[in-house]
Amino acid sequence: MKIWMAPAGLHVEPAQVGDEKSLAALHAEGFFRGWTTADFQSYLRSAETPIYVACDAKRKIAGFSMLRIADDECELMTIVINKKFKGKRLSTALMQAMIEDLMMSPVTKMFLEVDEDNQPARKLYDRFGFAQIGERRGYYPRPDGKTATALVMKADLG
Repeated sequence: MKIWMAPAGLHVEPAQVGDEKSLAALHAEGFFRGWTTADFQSYLRSAETPIYVACDAKRKIAGFSMLRIADDECELMTIVINKKFKGKRLSTALMQAMIEDLMMSPVTKMFLEVDEDNQPARKLYDRFGFAQIGERRGYYPRPDGKTATALVMKADLG
């Protein structure tokens, strides 16, 4: 099993079947429309949607990231960090683990969408060489009924 070091006494490893409830609960905390346990069951069984978890030695998940891979491209579908671990650089550790893992694959480009108002995420993506290539107005629904613009970003991995 692949394992990468992470801050706060945690490490990053591939998610496992059985993690779906924890992943769904954490995703629901971080997003207005969280994905269901059934969604994660499907994702965990697919080689095209690898999930990386930041967890402790007992596999208590503090955050995770998920990709969707298609040929030589991938999309960063989500990164979610438990509120208790925000600001501890877990997103950076997850990004490093994903990119290191992708370097051993045919993937050469990574895409993502990020809420234009999410400054911490935008700074993270800037550090990893992502550049804005477009935007999607009204992409993200908000609890107040309004919508937010998604910035479409791309990074070349190799």
